[in-house]
This record gives sequence, structure tokens and C-alpha cells, in this order.
Amino acid sequence: MVEKVQLGRTGLWVSRLCFGALAVGPLQRNLPVDEGARVIRHALDRGINFVDTAQLYQCYPYIRKAVAGRDDVIIASRSYDYTYGGMRQAVEEARRELDRDVIDIFMLHEQESALTLKGHRPALDYLVEAKGRGIIRAIGVSTHHVACVEAICDYPEIEVVSPLLNKAGLGIIGGREAMERAIAKAHALGKGVYLMKALGGGHLIGDVRSAFAYALAFPHTHAVAVGMSSIGEVEVNLALFSGEAVDDATLQGLVRHKTLHVESWCQRCGLCVERCPAGALSLGAEGLRIEHQKCLLCGYCGAACPEFALKII
Repeated sequence: MVEKVQLGRTGLWVSRLCFGALAVGPLQRNLPVDEGARVIRHALDRGINFVDTAQLYQCYPYIRKAVAGRDDVIIASRSYDYTYGGMRQAVEEARRELDRDVIDIFMLHEQESALTLKGHRPALDYLVEAKGRGIIRAIGVSTHHVACVEAICDYPEIEVVSPLLNKAGLGIIGGREAMERAIAKAHALGKGVYLMKALGGGHLIGDVRSAFAYALAFPHTHAVAVGMSSIGEVEVNLALFSGEAVDDATLQGLVRHKTLHVESWCQRCGLCVERCPAGALSLGAEGLRIEHQKCLLCGYCGAACPEFALKII
């Protein structure tokens, strides 16, 4: 049985292992909808009841097909929109595309600080209204920034936070130890916490046992979102989260060393540089430069590219 815990004070009971849908979608593996839905459905059948996605990820068709006929699944989504009307459209899109009257958790996507939260106040106001109308059950934010986790402690209406945290501190803006302290404070205030990027966007895949052990031993989180794109990955992650032994050959067979690839038709417009949350991209005289040690393989740059010149392969 997959362990279930209450997500802060939301009243939602979620599996400790959260299915990160990004991995099956167009920004990463780009699986056919039937295949991606089959992987998600397998995870649900095995006891995972928590699915993480976002408007940006374009994964709603996969999730809709996987959860059809089930009312025991907690879905979290989010949007970058900062306007009242835009956030309303984002929530309605999620309800329509997922074929669900109520979205369990809806979040502001990738917030940075008290300043960005202030700039997103109209969108947050809509989420508060939507919760009052029963359209969503809980309000949250996702972030790579220590400053944001600290800032939400002053927002009682923000009930859930999905911060970036991993044992190596990869991608954390503000440092791992500061992030640990900020999460502990949010957790003590009753916020629901579920971590992202426990494997550092794949950089820690060669040390998956200790990477998951660190995330699961961290006392101030309720769940950990892990991107999965095959039934084999689901099974191994379930075993690791349950403390079961997984042999090296099985782990090695699932390792996919991914990289960010730039096609020759890149126009060097710089939109991907602006969009990269990890600061891994820059423009030089020879074209787009990638600092692969910084890249989290999130695919956000590819979503920003008007020429579809960036791919994770």
C-alpha cells in the first residue's frame, strides 16, 4: 500500500509519491496520449493518487484519459497568468480539458519573491474567489526560490507550496540550507508541502537511492513529485519510496541520460534565455550556449521557442 498523508491543512489526503505528468507530455517524452495515459493509469492502480501538472505542460489529455471514471485522484495544476481574467480562463481550461468540475489544487506557477506575488495579486484574488465557489479546493504556488517560500508565510490564503529541493541543491535560488529552513517555517504554519526536482532534473539519476532517501527523510514535506514516463519507472519509484530493495541492474536499465538539444534553425531570439528558470542558457556570438550542469531539463525553454528549436532528447 502506498502511504497517504494529509497535505497540510487542506483536508486532502495524498500519496507520498506524486506522479509528475511533465515527463509524459510534449515538453519531455512526448508520448502518444494513449501510452502516456496508460502509464498514469498504472500508477493510479498501484495506489498513487496524486498527479502534478501545469497549463504549460499540455498534459491535460493524458490525465483526462487516465482518470476517466475515477473520483479518487488529487490533481494539482498551475498557471503563469497574473491577471484575474487570465487565471479564470486557466482554471476553466483545466476543468474543461480534465473533465472535472473541481480542480483539487490550483497554483501560481514559478513564483520568485514577495514582489512577484504582489504582481500576481489579481490572479490570486481569482483563485480565492474560485475556492469560495467550490471550483478549486486549495490554492498554492510552485517555486525554485527561497524568497518565495519565505514570502508565502505571510499569505494565509496560500495553502500549498511546491518548492524545488534536492540533496545537491541543484537549481535552488538561494541555496539548499536556506530552502530547508524556509520550507520548515511554511510547514510549521500548516502549509501543504510537496517537493519537486528531487533528482535535480535527472542529474542525480545515478544516485537515485540517496536522492530519494534525502527527500523522504526531510521532515517538513508531505509528498514528492517525480516525473515518470514508463511503467518500469513507476514500479521502481514505488519500491524505493516503500523502502524495498531495487537491484543495480534494474536501476541501470531505467536510466535515461537526457540532454537539451538545440536545432540548427535556432534564430537566437533569446526568448528561451528569458524563460530558463535555472540560468542555464545564454546567447553568444556563436549562438545559444547551454551550461548543462545547470540545466534542469524542465523543457520550459522549448515551450517558449517560436521555432521549436529546443528539444530534450
